[in-house]
Amino acid sequence: MNIAVWLQRTAAAEGARPALYLGRDLVADYAGFHARAASVAGWLLAQGVSPGDRVGIFMNNCPDYLIALYAIWYAGAAAVPINAKLHGKEAEFILQNSGTGLLFTSPGLTEAVADTGAAVRCVDITGADYAAALQAEPVAGPACRAPGDLAWLFYTSGTTGRPKGVMITHRMLMTMAIAYFADVDQVSAADHALYAAPMSHGAGIYAIQHVLAGARHVCPASGGFDEAEIFGLAAHFGRVHMFAAPTMVTRMTAEAKRLGFKGDGLRTVVYAGGPMYAADIIEAVEHFGPVFVQVYGQGECPMAITALPRHDVQDRAHPRWRERLASVGRAQSVVEVRIGTPEGAFLPAGQHGEIMVRGDAVMPGYWDNPEATSKTLLNGWLMTGDMGVLDADGYLTLQDRSKDMIITGGSNVYPREVEEVLLLHPQVREVSVVGRPHADWGEEVVAFVVGDAPEAELDALCNSRIARFKRPKAYLRIDALPKNNYGKVLKTELRKMV
Repeated sequence: MNIAVWLQRTAAAEGARPALYLGRDLVADYAGFHARAASVAGWLLAQGVSPGDRVGIFMNNCPDYLIALYAIWYAGAAAVPINAKLHGKEAEFILQNSGTGLLFTSPGLTEAVADTGAAVRCVDITGADYAAALQAEPVAGPACRAPGDLAWLFYTSGTTGRPKGVMITHRMLMTMAIAYFADVDQVSAADHALYAAPMSHGAGIYAIQHVLAGARHVCPASGGFDEAEIFGLAAHFGRVHMFAAPTMVTRMTAEAKRLGFKGDGLRTVVYAGGPMYAADIIEAVEHFGPVFVQVYGQGECPMAITALPRHDVQDRAHPRWRERLASVGRAQSVVEVRIGTPEGAFLPAGQHGEIMVRGDAVMPGYWDNPEATSKTLLNGWLMTGDMGVLDADGYLTLQDRSKDMIITGGSNVYPREVEEVLLLHPQVREVSVVGRPHADWGEEVVAFVVGDAPEAELDALCNSRIARFKRPKAYLRIDALPKNNYGKVLKTELRKMV
């Protein structure tokens, strides 16, 4: 079944219900949302897009993001959403690897792709092609798709520094949405999904259950995260749900205290994407009240590994409430979660090991990458690469990461991809990148450099090849990198140094 059938059903039953907003301005009701998606889908088919083809979205948050996404599904194609914060060269690799020939873009990002010379047709949502698409002959409804067909190709960097395409199927998205209702939160037609985090990631995936419920979808006029704007929209609309990285939650708390905003209109804030310090979530709950829910997932099992419901987040009576608050909750209903050895042998409760997940929300594999797939999927289990421990009550606590990933402001940075760029400078002999704790961003990127390359040149090199959020915030000169007897860099020692 095509996940987009849920939009068609909602439009048929409640077509006059408001659906898409830009700021406080209504853009379309559900009938209009459906009609625009159907027309753009008809236009895609007329351009030669066939079921199973990949169509990209490289856009800032806006209502047309959802129109493009559902149009791709209506046409039977698979969406390739690309983080709007990525550099054009990074987007180019994703486009080439996925075989994407047509890309929906927004102003600024159109030029970023064009400058790379990528062999892709850009359809700017402010241009003539998109205007024509909105007027095209609509399809009757979503194309028939099997549950295991590709719906969303999500690119997540790997330890090799090259992005891997996670194949997310229609079944996975439906499973995630059902688990959301069972384990995370309820959604009604009176609710508003507010998109302040990138729609290419969890925020966009969470549109699905809100479409099913007939809820409203609100994109801030700024196109991004602005605390005052969020507070104003929450107070205006009421019953607002939003997805937020932990750093967004801490920033919201600080700004709300400064402005005297108590959280009017905020109903649910789902936080995920990085470590949330206990002191920060305690402060947030004390200020905003019981609106917070934590989710743990990966692209390989999107938003669907564990959940810490609002009761546990706000509970202060249980004798172990602090330990539970430091956890990421218990397994969601649609998956099994175990702790195991690197070989996949199960470990008992209380023992540290690798987090393993199995269920219908887990990916079938990586796009065109059987080697990475075979390393990550072991006997039907997803080997997450994250390390943790399960207690006797089923609460999962993350302890560290096996892949050295840095999470800054909710965005993933893999050291290898930054290191490879820095090593292009002729005056860099060796380099190692680690995360340094940061009060606002969780972590910030720091590079240990062996060599005498000027910082300005290293900055310019990074800015020319990778997204700005991946650029090191400090370059620390070092005579030699600490290594073990096998020549492996000891990043644990470098982390101690920062």
